Amino acid sequence: MTEHRPYVLVLFYSRHGATRAMAERLVAGVESCPGIEARLRTVPPVSATCEAVDPEIPDEGAVYASLDDLRHCAGLAIGSPTRFGNMAAPLKYFVDGTSELWLGGALVDKPATAFTSTSSLHGGQETTLVSMLLPLLHHGMVYAGLPYSEIELMETNAGGTPYGASHLAGKRSDRPLDEHERHLAFAQGKRLARLALALEASRREAL
Repeated sequence: MTEHRPYVLVLFYSRHGATRAMAERLVAGVESCPGIEARLRTVPPVSATCEAVDPEIPDEGAVYASLDDLRHCAGLAIGSPTRFGNMAAPLKYFVDGTSELWLGGALVDKPATAFTSTSSLHGGQETTLVSMLLPLLHHGMVYAGLPYSEIELMETNAGGTPYGASHLAGKRSDRPLDEHERHLAFAQGKRLARLALALEASRREAL
């Protein structure tokens, strides 16, 4: 990756792998657009025991996100499994630590989107997406959901919402993404990449 090439940060937390699978589809959508890259990052779990410390680099999978990953992104996709209709605590913990970026307006006018996975069909997908939307609006980001020009939104019988891509993982969290869910996550990443490039060009012109 060249130093000045724009990238979309795909930031997620995943416990059983379903949200990670969605993140990878968004990455593919981002990277289908010339001129921009995806940067896949996760967050460490949180512990009720204050002394518990995870290693700085996970044993496998995506590396942990830093504030600089977020600061310098051209766009952001944020994903989490549902926890009682809300984003998971590890992701919220990371988001709660971004006040420094908020104070400096680092994310103002950058596009963002959200995605989620649940074990049941009515397990809080839309409220979880909204819970991730709220801090993005506080950061001054431009939220981009999924438009109904993606006809899979009308055809899906599992995941898929206008607020962002979603996935029905099943009660054992072992149901793979179906074709509609795969398409919608890819389309969401592609749309975010196009918007990131356009808004990045607009910001540069304004300098």
